[in-house]
Amino acid sequence: MTIRTAQKKDVPYIVQMIANDPLGKLREDYQDPLPSKYYAAFVQIDEDPNQELVIVENEQGKVMGTLQLSFIQYLTYQGGIRAQIEAVRVHEDHRSKGIGQTLFEWAVEKAKMKGAHVVQLTADKKRPEALDFYEKLGFKASHEGMKLHL
Repeated sequence: MTIRTAQKKDVPYIVQMIANDPLGKLREDYQDPLPSKYYAAFVQIDEDPNQELVIVENEQGKVMGTLQLSFIQYLTYQGGIRAQIEAVRVHEDHRSKGIGQTLFEWAVEKAKMKGAHVVQLTADKKRPEALDFYEKLGFKASHEGMKLHL
């Protein structure tokens, strides 16, 4: 199992994983060929030094999972850096094999190397299994998150 920076060729696999759940099906536009808006977003992410979009692949090069790690500079915490984990997905054929835990261990280590003082994430309340997984990894529900969809 190898974790590496995502490449343009990985974008369809990543979007397919993101779209492959009840919530993702409602908001994503996965099709073949993939709409250009996903590639445009990938370019923006790839060029941003504060973004890490990674995939985990097996020995045969098959994409098994993904996550995006963003580094956010703040004035709070004496000018601290927060690491934000987003879009965590493991392909349905590879779940319950430790891939998610491996991705999170990688993200936490990367955050430490960058000097972040906290690693944070949001999880939809409609995904109780994800919430349980994050708690097992040591994450605490310390804040109440709110969103305003535009």
